[in-house]
Amino acid sequence: MNSNSIGNIFKFHSFGESHGPAMGVVIEGCPSGLSVSTKVLQQELDRRRPGKQAWTSSRKELDTAEIVSGVFNGKTLGTPISVLVFNKDQRSKDYDQIKKQARKGHSEDLWKVKFGLYDHRGGGRASGRETVARVIAGAFARMLIKKLCPHFKVMAFVKQIEQIALLPHDLKTAENLFKRSKTVDSFTARMPHKEKSKQALDLLMQAKKEGDSLGSLLELWIENLPKGLGQPLFHKFKSDLAQSIMSLGASTALEIGLGKDSAKMKGSQFHLTKTNYGGIRGGLTTGERVIVRVVFKPPSSLGKTAKKGRFDPCIGPRAVPVLEAIACLITADHLLWKRLDQI
Repeated sequence: MNSNSIGNIFKFHSFGESHGPAMGVVIEGCPSGLSVSTKVLQQELDRRRPGKQAWTSSRKELDTAEIVSGVFNGKTLGTPISVLVFNKDQRSKDYDQIKKQARKGHSEDLWKVKFGLYDHRGGGRASGRETVARVIAGAFARMLIKKLCPHFKVMAFVKQIEQIALLPHDLKTAENLFKRSKTVDSFTARMPHKEKSKQALDLLMQAKKEGDSLGSLLELWIENLPKGLGQPLFHKFKSDLAQSIMSLGASTALEIGLGKDSAKMKGSQFHLTKTNYGGIRGGLTTGERVIVRVVFKPPSSLGKTAKKGRFDPCIGPRAVPVLEAIACLITADHLLWKRLDQI
């Protein structure tokens, strides 16, 4: 099985199965001398881990990171950085039925066809737990960006769960949080709106009770990037960002800037407003805010399987720190790459 790595200069390799001994990551290309904050690393893992809300999976994983190479006396050595997170709370019996019959909409049957063998426990390598590796690598990328681009900001938030959606005039709270470099974690379902987050909670609790699941839409903001990040032709900033986001198991659609609504407009209208570009032109960053929207389909665990097991009824809220990690990974990679653009 190939293609478990991503990045060009700042690279990371993801490994591990959901119910195996551990999940992990190997990071290459991180310069030496970078101060490593284990606090920042653990904070990001804590944001991603399950069991923190009543409507999420009840799997109890502390996700304690163990750095086993590449760091000495609190600084990177320039050698490969490897980090492990040991799985402690697997409950594989929840997946006995799945072993006999794949979940609708899941890739389990296709993985079995492709490789002949498949670890059905917890979804194996196709589990959302794989995102542990992305969050670890994203935390290291975040530390590197702080050194290379001190004013960098990133924030993702849930904009819609089923029919509950934030409209343009509902984004004041999100803007205030972003301005102060805060997360949306204090809001239920990570939807930064007092009333609508409560409505979203009701939906999530109802779905969990009924063994149903919900689709969601997230918005990602990246700000204070230098102009000109990205490489022609196949490693534009937008294409690397999109490729990494769309590699997430439940992602199903992505828009940058005005997105699909561009199809309704004349050029004389579209080019009047810079925000329509979403901070990217010709695949390169413009220096303005990058705006990306990502749709996640409803999870595949339904009915008795969902009620008996430990499954999330909605991907979006848990995906917020993962999207931020991906944004950091792509940004760190392109910040290093940009150093090679001119003498």
